[in-house]
Amino acid sequence: MSARPARALAVALLAALLGALLPAATAHAAGRTVQGGRLDWGIKSSFQNYVTGPIAKGSFQLRNGAATVGGSLFRFHSANGSYDPATGEFSASFSGGVSFQGHRKPNGVDELDMTVSRPTVKIAGGRGTLYLDVSSKAKDTGAVSNESQVPFATLGLGGIDMRGAGSPLVLTNVPATLTEQGAKAFAGYYAAGAQLDPVSLSADIKEAAPAQPAASATPTASPTPTAGATPQAQGAFTDAAVDWGVRRTFREYVTGSVGQGKWTLAEGAQDGGALFRFPQGKGTWDGTKGTLDAAFAGSVRFTGAHLDLTLGKVTVKVENGKGVLSAEVTTGSETKGAVALVEFDAKGIKTEGALATLTEAPATLTEGGSQAFNSMYKAGTEMDPVSLAVALDGAARLPALPDLGSTASPTPDAPAASPSTAPVPAPAAARGESSNFALYVALGAAVLLLAGGAVLLALRRRRTAAAGSAAPGSGAGSDTATPGAS
Repeated sequence: MSARPARALAVALLAALLGALLPAATAHAAGRTVQGGRLDWGIKSSFQNYVTGPIAKGSFQLRNGAATVGGSLFRFHSANGSYDPATGEFSASFSGGVSFQGHRKPNGVDELDMTVSRPTVKIAGGRGTLYLDVSSKAKDTGAVSNESQVPFATLGLGGIDMRGAGSPLVLTNVPATLTEQGAKAFAGYYAAGAQLDPVSLSADIKEAAPAQPAASATPTASPTPTAGATPQAQGAFTDAAVDWGVRRTFREYVTGSVGQGKWTLAEGAQDGGALFRFPQGKGTWDGTKGTLDAAFAGSVRFTGAHLDLTLGKVTVKVENGKGVLSAEVTTGSETKGAVALVEFDAKGIKTEGALATLTEAPATLTEGGSQAFNSMYKAGTEMDPVSLAVALDGAARLPALPDLGSTASPTPDAPAASPSTAPVPAPAAARGESSNFALYVALGAAVLLLAGGAVLLALRRRRTAAAGSAAPGSGAGSDTATPGAS
């Protein structure tokens, strides 16, 4: 066998084997989607204590579905981004925000006023950064600034291997250090290099969607409108939901060391972390007058030490820019129907397309609500805001609930695991995914060695054949190699 055919055979063999291996390796290394999950972060506990303490005499408010967890953590939700298991590059943005106010002047203006929202974690090349949308009032001048996606903190990723992680991808107790840009956005309360609270997150990783075939160039007929997309008659609607968290401190009391309790959802009610959704709304709506009269499904029961309270058969009425949320209230064995619990500002209700919405309307406790809570709170107490959504036809979709990811518990029945004292690297089993890629490389190298061996073997056989066919030498030059044999 000549060297040229042998080399051609080896190359063909190499191409065939690599052709079989590389698609699998390429598919494995394809980027994946981050969809669903939560980020828990206290920002800086000492700042929280300062804001709510005797000096600033302030408070904080949760925005856009953010929640509280444990003693001092804020939970941001609905992770959305991308992840590459081959390189470990990760990017995820989370929804929700927190507003801090304090040092209120006699005219009602807060000297301290800062809102942080939409935390985004980006990790690449062993480095991590936490970005934030920040609106703040400077500590000394009072100048207000609004910045989007400020590189607020660097994340300490020592010892964390981000490659080959499974789903959910979990990072626990990652150190965070304030950057120069973050210090400026933090209104001057802390200098660059200050240690912030550690960051923990969990994100669901979805496999990359398969490639879609190219669209046909042949024109297609316009789709026929569905019957569900036809607007309903004035006053009717197809679906509705009301979101209300009752009161943040009440939820924390129920599940804390004093209440030692929990809440249980029934009859279709849903848990959004910082709020409860009462769905399947039925009733009437007049967009011209801005009036709503609706009843919703679902109930929530709070139980604990000296506590047994159920809220169900929720109704909402809106008229003249004012809303009232009522519910059937059961305390122990006693039930009261249609108790007006809170009043809320409904002037912000708006209609866009086939969806009428009211987002986070401020709400206050009524006298009947105070009695329902056994006078734990006085009438006029600020309660959690109320959000409404009304689908005016079958094509409308109600806003999605906060997505806390697959690791979040639907109810606070089980105590949260204690955070680790150091960042947790990706599990060895998960890292094994990336080792498959290494296996493909090793197999490819083996193929190269085999191909090279085939070429050398062919050359050796040709030299042997050439030497055997030459006539024996008759003189001193008989050991001279035949030209062309080498």
